Amino acid sequence: MRIESISALVTGGASGLGLGTVKRLAKAGAHVVIADLPRSQGQGVAEELGENVRFVPTDVTSTEQVQAAIAAAREAGPLRALVHCAGIGNAIRVVGRDGEPGDLAGFERVIGVNLIGSYNVLRLGAAAMAANEPVDGERGAIVLTASVAAFEGQIGQIAYSASKSGVVGMTIVAARDLASRNVRVNTIAPGLMDTPLFASLREDVRQSLASAIPNPQRFGTTDEYAHTAQFIIENAYVNGETIRLDGAIRMAPR
Repeated sequence: MRIESISALVTGGASGLGLGTVKRLAKAGAHVVIADLPRSQGQGVAEELGENVRFVPTDVTSTEQVQAAIAAAREAGPLRALVHCAGIGNAIRVVGRDGEPGDLAGFERVIGVNLIGSYNVLRLGAAAMAANEPVDGERGAIVLTASVAAFEGQIGQIAYSASKSGVVGMTIVAARDLASRNVRVNTIAPGLMDTPLFASLREDVRQSLASAIPNPQRFGTTDEYAHTAQFIIENAYVNGETIRLDGAIRMAPR
């Protein structure tokens, strides 16, 4: 799929991996809608990046708000690309340090945003794409975001790992479900990426984490994530795949 002049939607596009994706797709000539929370910097980002980027306040767990973001994207033309980066994390153990059972409400919240939110964006985006006229045999491409925690979750990541494992599990099924509609679905599973979350850490902590990455021994960049998303969108034969983007790291228990 050619990115130039297509309409694209990026959830979580106001910061981190999503922002990197918005910048790359816009530079490649796409019309991009940023779907992020009202309290995000989405409006400022859109104004900075120019007239081909718009911001629509969006909670990915809301059907109505995701539909509004899709409708805004379709104003520039049929929605052809969707990159879903929105997500949250927290620290929950099965049994807390105090011996009490882990926080069920916190677990449900992470599952609600990361897994159910992913399905909500997937189903609504795919339905919009299925109505498109095919171009070179394609109607659209969807990129979801998991994490290496889907495979090697660390202590305290029970909710996060469960949610991201669910995203990985959905990927091949969604690709098969949507094959007859000429919509592709793939997932990126990032490792340690240089996002605002890690930028707040002390430098010695950052270096310690980076030293655990085999090659290259550094954090991944948001543009490297965006480059992977662009490759997936552009390469029509990539479908049903989860791509680890992690410098060959395999996470230790803690």
